[in-house]
Parts: sequence; C-alpha cells; structure tokens
Amino acid sequence: MPEPFDFSASLARLLDHRELDVQELADRAGLSADRVRAVLEGEAPGEDLLRRLAAALGLHAVDLFILAGVTVPDDMAPLDASAERWVSRVVRDAVHVSAAGRRELLQFIRSLPQEERRSVFAPKRLALLVDGPGDRVIRMLRYRNLNWMGMAETLAFTTPTYLSAATYGVIGSGRKEPAPSLVTDFAAVLGIDALELAALTGVFLPEMPASPTPRAVDAAALLWETRRLSAAQARHVSELARSMRGDSHRCLINRPES
Repeated sequence: MPEPFDFSASLARLLDHRELDVQELADRAGLSADRVRAVLEGEAPGEDLLRRLAAALGLHAVDLFILAGVTVPDDMAPLDASAERWVSRVVRDAVHVSAAGRRELLQFIRSLPQEERRSVFAPKRLALLVDGPGDRVIRMLRYRNLNWMGMAETLAFTTPTYLSAATYGVIGSGRKEPAPSLVTDFAAVLGIDALELAALTGVFLPEMPASPTPRAVDAAALLWETRRLSAAQARHVSELARSMRGDSHRCLINRPES
C-alpha cells in the first residue's frame, strides 16, 4: 500500500526543483525560516501560512490548500457550483476560436461584474482507497468548477488525454494512479508547469514534457476566470463562445490549430 500523501515532502520536492532554500522562501513569504522549516518537518500548516506560501511561490492558493489537505476557505471556491454545466462548454467552443478570439473572450469574462455568493461550494469527497496524488489533482480540477464529465471533455479537447468521465472518479478515489503523461496533461489545464506539478504530486516524469499547446494555455486561463461567474453569466459566456466559433467547423477532438 502506498504511503499517504505527504504535503511536507511535496513542498520539499518543489523547493528542490526550484533550487530554493528555506530562508529565501521565508523571506519572500514574510515568514520566519523556523515556521517554514516546521512545515517541511511535518507540522500542519495554517491558513495564513498557506496563503503566504502560495503568494511567494506564485501558485494559486486554492491549489496549495488542497495539496496540504486543509479545508478550502469560501473566498477561494468557485462562486456558483451550478455553473459547472457551462464551464466545459466554454472551453469546448473556445479552443476552436482563433487565439485572438480566445483573448477577447477572456477579457470579456474579466469584465463581467462580480455577483454575490449565494451558496457554499462543497464538492463531495470520494471514499478514498488511497490518499494519494490522484485525490489532490482531481480536487484541484473540481475547484475549477469541473465535474467528472467536465474534466473528460476539457482534457479531450485541449490535450492528448481521452478518458471516460468515470475514470476521473477512479483516479480521485485513489484506485488508479495518474500516469506521468496524465500528470503532464493535468498540469496544462491547471495552468501549472508540468515538472512542478510532478514535484508537488511525487509522480516521476521519465522524460521532459512538451510545452502545452496555446489552446491548452488559454483553456487553463478560461477555466480559472470562469470560477468567479454565476451560472447565468457562465451560460452567457458559453453562448458567446459558441457564436464566436460558428457552425462552419465540425466539433473535433484535438483538431490542429489553423
């Protein structure tokens, strides 16, 4: 049976990958070296420390909370869980729009007014067989407001990975370890460097990963920004993406960039 996921080891691997020492990270985060060292030695991190570390490391705080196994604060969660039905549709159509069109769509999303949160975002935890990297990465995708089908569609349209929706549930429960190629593709849609996600999850990549495609990079940005939308706003963005795409091209998975 694999060892339970260890955040201290995860953070240590990331620092080693970046060739970053404890004092330098502490200085960037406005923390004492002793506090950082304590986490690296296994002490459970608190909310303030995780926020500071995320900012210092240039990571989304929500991802660091998930990796640390700490409850994600409401302010870091997607605004509206019911928007998930539209999120993957935005990506599905946006990847068939020109790069300039995707930038325009992203700017439009950012221009939308921030609505009030009306419900708590609380994705159900799966019954874990193994507390491993699969659970952590799948939760990171859930906090992009993607359900299993949304994950399947998003990765199929932006990366070489084509898996059933149920397979993402299997990975999230720890019954299937994410393969190195899948970690690379997860990294693309999460907007994280593949080598860094490998370090954070402890999954060894046997070869240097290829850079994500432009549409995968744009998809990651769209996923992140749509987290702040209500269901009505997300539906409007989805309809806009569909109209920008038009009906002149068939819906093909991984259609090469024109």
